[in-house]
Amino acid sequence: METRIITWNEPGFSPEESSWIKETIGKGELIAFPTETVYGLGGDGFNPGASQKIYQAKGRPSDNPLILHISDLSMLSDIAREIPDVAYILAEKFWPGPLTMIFKKKAEVPVETTGGLFTVAVRMPDHPAALAMIQMAETPIAAPSANLSGKPSPTRMEHVTADLGGKIAGLIDGGEVGIGYESTIVDLTEKEPLILRPGYITAKMLEETLGNVEKDPGLEGEGRPKAPGMRYRHYAPKAEMVVFYGTVAKQKETIRNRAEEYLKKGYREDEIGILATRESKQEYPVGRVLCCGSRQDDTMGHDLYHVLREFDGLGVRVILSEGFDDSPKAEALMNRMRKASGNHMIKVDME
Repeated sequence: METRIITWNEPGFSPEESSWIKETIGKGELIAFPTETVYGLGGDGFNPGASQKIYQAKGRPSDNPLILHISDLSMLSDIAREIPDVAYILAEKFWPGPLTMIFKKKAEVPVETTGGLFTVAVRMPDHPAALAMIQMAETPIAAPSANLSGKPSPTRMEHVTADLGGKIAGLIDGGEVGIGYESTIVDLTEKEPLILRPGYITAKMLEETLGNVEKDPGLEGEGRPKAPGMRYRHYAPKAEMVVFYGTVAKQKETIRNRAEEYLKKGYREDEIGILATRESKQEYPVGRVLCCGSRQDDTMGHDLYHVLREFDGLGVRVILSEGFDDSPKAEALMNRMRKASGNHMIKVDME
């Protein structure tokens, strides 16, 4: 299959492109598209065959739920059986934006889309290309991240083509995404709103809007996942990855020492990757150093997945990474790094 690439430009799609998008989604085919978080792999959320194609293209387990993307709040009533008042409060504050809400689903939403569950995850992305695509398709778009299952999520068009080129009908090139990691997921089917996945919208932001918000106390991997990313290995580079967290000065000292230890074990210098920030990238004399953002600007997550993919291309054998537990977005960032490293996290102040 040849993957058609459409470049997004304001003010929007051409009449021919709009017609093609509507026809392609209508036939149950898949189109990758940019959002403010990561690129998504989209199909008709009401078409069970399209959802099955998403799982097949990604190599994704079919019990891992997909998120339905909408372009207008009125679409929510076609998807959710019960919409609590708190949903409208959150939508007014955070939609369009990186917040996913879970509802009890209507019968029209196939279980192939929800991973066999009778709940459904919904969000309204904050990207003009995504919103325009949904409008053209005239249906909610089911979409996980547009990467092969387990690999770092795609934040640029070339990431999508590397993983899915030739496997899907189309790709909308919207350039580099703004945030760089996935949405916050809040379950609204419980007595109190329950955070299932941390993201750019923090618990503090939700509490300031709603008051009381709970966090899921359950261990990941127990039972059926109620939201995307709750069980399976995610965001993982090919190399072994170790994340060091604690005081920044101690992180840097420990990483420098570990790099020297790997050299003594027989690793070549170009086989040692170091994931650093803009402020510290010059402080590592050994290894291939890549920068994923800035502590000062709190942009550490913006290039995280891109850098992990770069390390794959460089062929490093180990990645020694700084931790970002000092960030206001620490919960989301450390969640992604924990998954990427297979929970290989070391608190340096306790060594």
